[in-house]
Amino acid sequence: MAVKIRLARRGRKRLAIYDIVVADARSPRDGRFIERIGQYNPNTDPASITLDEDKAFDWVMKGAQPTDTVKAMLSYRGVLIRKHLQIGVIKGALTQEQADAKFEEWKKGKDAQIEGKKEKLAQTAAEKEKVQLEAETKKRKAREEAVAKKRQELEDAAKASAAEAAEAIKEAEGGSEEPEAEGKE
Repeated sequence: MAVKIRLARRGRKRLAIYDIVVADARSPRDGRFIERIGQYNPNTDPASITLDEDKAFDWVMKGAQPTDTVKAMLSYRGVLIRKHLQIGVIKGALTQEQADAKFEEWKKGKDAQIEGKKEKLAQTAAEKEKVQLEAETKKRKAREEAVAKKRQELEDAAKASAAEAAEAIKEAEGGSEEPEAEGKE
């Protein structure tokens, strides 16, 4: 029986989540499986991989063949380098302590790299939000200035029309008084 480590799809349309399963190669993609060893969510950034590394290592050592995608995930999580080191121990090239030390060193470097990427993404998002906030503030101030300018123009126009109306009233009153004054004399 050929055993594969592969992905089984679940989740809704366009928001798929995949289970990492060990299954018979003849069974359908979402069909029967022997064991579920992890989960892969490509919707997050970076993509989240939850994997029982000991079970995955055990299955790989038993001869289960990972698909290309799962092979990349196993490599990313260190299962394949652990297998490589374990084969070295079996052949006598390394001791188990040396292999464990090399794997722990690699694991620390990889964890630091992943954390660095997460921090970089968070920093980029914060900078993008800050730039967007500054642009929105600048736009809001420009609008406020335009509204204030328009308001000032309207007030000036109202004052000017009020002054013209007052002058027109004075002229009308002054013009009507003068003819009366002429008629009295």
